[in-house]
Amino acid sequence: MGGLSIWHWLILAVVVMLLFGKGRLSDIMGDAAKGIKSFKKGLQDDEEEQRSAPRPAQRLQNQPPLEPNPDHKLQPMQDDRPSH
Repeated sequence: MGGLSIWHWLILAVVVMLLFGKGRLSDIMGDAAKGIKSFKKGLQDDEEEQRSAPRPAQRLQNQPPLEPNPDHKLQPMQDDRPSH
């Protein structure tokens, strides 16, 4: 049960050519290339939109710092999981 030899690949190529034919196989590869080009163009368009869009203001810098809770009765939550 080793890897595929050159003869296996040749037989596989002949079967694929018989099933799809020369024209159909080239059509499939052309469609795949168009899809890849369209995907890359979409990525470039997204990057250009991100560069041109203004960055939103950071909300954390606009908020005052948190003050500690003045209630002295507060305690950390107790662990209620059963111990093993």
